Formats: sequence, C-alpha cells, structure tokens
Amino acid sequence: MISVNNVTLAYGKRVLFDEVNINFTKGNCYGVIGANGAGKSTFLKIISGEIEPNKGTVDITPGERMAVLAQNQFAFDDFSVLHTVMMGHKKMWDVMHEKDRLYMKEDFSEADGIKAGELEHEFGEMGGYTAESDAATLLNELGVIDELNQILMKDLSANLKVRVLLAQALFGNPDILLLDEPTNNLDVETIGWLENFLADYENIVLVVSHDRHFLDAVCTHVADVDRSKIKIYTGNYTFWYESSQLAARQMSDKNKKIEEKRKDLLDFIARFSANASKSRQATSRKKALEKLVIEEIQPSNRKYPGIIFKPEREVGNEILKVDNLSKTVEGKVLFNKLKFDVQRKDKIAFLSRDPLALTTFFEIINGNVQPDAGTFTWGTTITTAYLPNDNSAFFKGNNDHLMDWLRQFVPPGTKDVDEDFLRGFLGKMLFSGDEILKKTNVLSGGEKVRCMISKMMLQNPNVVILDEPTNHLDLESIISFNDGMITFPGVVLFTTHDHQFMQTVANRIIEITPQGMIDRLVTYDEYLADERIKSLREEMYV
Repeated sequence: MISVNNVTLAYGKRVLFDEVNINFTKGNCYGVIGANGAGKSTFLKIISGEIEPNKGTVDITPGERMAVLAQNQFAFDDFSVLHTVMMGHKKMWDVMHEKDRLYMKEDFSEADGIKAGELEHEFGEMGGYTAESDAATLLNELGVIDELNQILMKDLSANLKVRVLLAQALFGNPDILLLDEPTNNLDVETIGWLENFLADYENIVLVVSHDRHFLDAVCTHVADVDRSKIKIYTGNYTFWYESSQLAARQMSDKNKKIEEKRKDLLDFIARFSANASKSRQATSRKKALEKLVIEEIQPSNRKYPGIIFKPEREVGNEILKVDNLSKTVEGKVLFNKLKFDVQRKDKIAFLSRDPLALTTFFEIINGNVQPDAGTFTWGTTITTAYLPNDNSAFFKGNNDHLMDWLRQFVPPGTKDVDEDFLRGFLGKMLFSGDEILKKTNVLSGGEKVRCMISKMMLQNPNVVILDEPTNHLDLESIISFNDGMITFPGVVLFTTHDHQFMQTVANRIIEITPQGMIDRLVTYDEYLADERIKSLREEMYV
C-alpha cells in the first residue's frame, strides 16, 4: 500500500499540493488526471522519492518494490538493451554484480564462498536465473526483436528506446508501478498489449496519460488533481467524466427531488457496470463499482473550452482531388502515387507508420511543401483551416499580446472586429480577464495550441485539417476538440494518436505507405480488426 500523509508542495507562491491525504491499494490501477500544470507528473515524482515535499510523508508497505518508467532516454546509453531491462529490478541487478565480483577475486576465501552462496540463494529467490530469458520475452512482446538485445541503447532509435524503458519498468513484477505517459511513441498493437498486461496486473499502478481509450481500458480508479488537492473516484475515466457531468446537471436542476436524483445516479452506475462487465479488463473495475457509495459522485470543477467551427458556406461537390502525389526525402520514399477524391461528409483519418509521411502530406496540400510528382486541387467553394504539428512559425519572434496576435488572422472583410469580438474567440479557449494581455512568447505548448484553434475558428472553414491535434492539450480540451469535430458539418482531414478521437470522428481511413495507399469506408476499430487489411498493411510496408 502507498499512504500519502499531509503532503504539501509549493514553488514560491504557487501551491501544487496542499495537505494531500490519500491511499493507493493493491489490485487497483489509478489514472492520475488533471489540467496541464496541475502537478500530475510532479506527484508521481513525490511518490517515487525523486522530489521531496515541503511537508508530509509518503509511506510504502515495507518490502514492496517500486518501478518507475524512466523519462531520460539517454540514461542507459552505454548499456545493452537486455541489461537495461534487467536493471529495472535494482536489487536483483546489484546482487548479481556482487556475487560476480566475489567469484572474480583472486584470493577467494571460505567466507567469500559462504557469502556467495547466500547471494546465489537470494538471486534465485528473485528469479535471477531466468532473468535474461524473461527480459528477452518481455522485449519481444513489446516489439523489440531478439537481434537487438545485445546492442547498446545509444544505437537504438527513439521509438525503440521507449519500448525498452517500458520493459525495464514492467520487468520482475514490481509491487508498485509508476507510469508517466507510457503510450507515447507506441504503435496501436503495442498499446493494446500494454492494456492487456495492465488489466491482468495484480499490484498497484499509478498512470498519467492523455489517452482516454487507454485510461478506460486499464483504470479501476481515477485520482483527480484539482485545486491543490487529490481525490480518488471509483471507475475509469469515462465513468468519472460522465458521472461528474450528470452530477453537475442534477445540481443545477432545482425542480428534481433528491430521491429522483439518487435513482438517476444509481441507474447510471448499473448501466455502466453492465457494459463494463463485457470487457476483458472489467473484473476488478466491476467489483469497485459494486462497492461505490453514491455520495462519492461529485460534479467536476473542470472548465471545458468551446471548440465550435461554423462554416461560412457548405462545401460543393468538388472538395479535394489528389492525383498521383509522390514525395521522397533524403532518399527515403514517404509516399508514392497517392490518388483519391475527398467527398462531402468525409471525415478522413490518415494513418502511416512514418509520422513524417503524414506531416509532409498535410504540408503539401496546404501549399507549404512541393511534391516530387503529382498534383492536388481544391474546389472553389473550399475554405480550409490547418492545425500543423509544429506551430512555432506562428509565434517565432512574436511578442504581441494575445489580442493583437489573433487580430492579424481576422479574414478580410469581417465586420465589427472590436475587442469584444476577439475576446469572444479567446474566451471560448479559456483565455479570460487579464490572460488576453499575455505575451505570446511566454505561452505554454497547450496555450499555443488553444491560440491556434482560436485562429482556426476565426476563419469559418468548411474543411479542417489537423496534424496531431491533441498534442500538448489537457483532457478537457481534447474532449471539447473531439466533440467539436464530431458535430462539425464540414469535412475533416486529420491524423492523431488519440484512439477515441480517431474512432469517434473518422468515417473513412486512408493509410499512406511507401508503396501506395489503403482506402476504406470504415471506422478506425473496424479497420484495425479486419484481417484482410492487416495482411495488406504488412505487404505495403515491406
């Protein structure tokens, strides 16, 4: 068990945590959620001992081993892949080296022999004799092939390093597992494997993630970081979100009696529990919901931005025609002879195993990069708004207030462009009061994305192009963006690592490969589940 007692942490006048008191118990997976800057990652560092609080203690049951997903990809550069994983069980690693050191002594004594025997026994008790094969198996399951086990970490690509560090954290069945954004740079198959691994995990897991699909798949509880406090709620992320929204609506409904409100909440819990019980991950979650006390459900204090795109005109019959588009960068073929037409009502998710291929494609159709061959043609009725993956060019050398920054993007001919007009767009993205006087050079990554969304809404587009729109955003903004794209009456062309965003928005999937493309009128989950598509995908990447 982890017991957090009166933990307080402040940096100057900024109080992150104020006398936090909570317990984390075995058999549960806790999704740590909160707005950007609320202190989620910092809280995990307090639990691990990396950061010392100003006041209070973190007590862990004696003898329990903690593992943490390492964030520094370069910390193990001089170690082999296999040894990096084994180092995840520090005590076992230390015992192994201690006994090896004894055996290498030239003056090996009887006392050394007794000590070595004790270490051998301890090594065996910790599973040391199968450690190498266990580590290799774990790496294989995470998509790191056997041929890479003996090479140095510094010779691995960034996405493979992430998998090795994840294997390091999972290795040896730790009693407590701390994971900060574990799905970053993982493909959908590896994320699925991790979901199943954690669903069967019987110890304590604390995980920070912006991936709602992942949180829903693994979490039995939500630890909500809000207003310098942390409160634990039963259920996964969707249960927390929907139940808190229901509680908020009930609080504002003064005409409904308390008994009726209670019945509505109980009915909601029963429906959610019934649906959850159908999933592989649900056993412990269902048990937790059965123990839920109705008073635990509270309305959330969260604020959700208003992301609403209002097209000035409908799209015509001709939207976008892509004809034999090809691009190679530094000798690497990104895509070849892409050919398709975009139709009315299309909301197309673009996939690729190479993120550069997707970004380059979006940059080409926005006129920022030239293709090697082929053409693309926009219809005459089309007005586009583009959210690039890298927005730095829009803020480079710019030291304007938010109001002045946004003013430069007002479309020509727009009437009544006064302060209230601009405040309205900034306010929808939660910039209020004196915040609109912020200089653009001090904005966080998430604030810059919200500024870009304000700019896009100004343009009244009927086609929206999004390259990883959820990057840098908190869960509240992601939900609002997701909902906005579901209800948007125009065309959406996008790519994202957010599974739920992809599944709920897209009605067509186009996968870009070096050998061509796959184009299907299906949802994302249907695309992933189709065995014929799986075989075709493998052929296209050979």
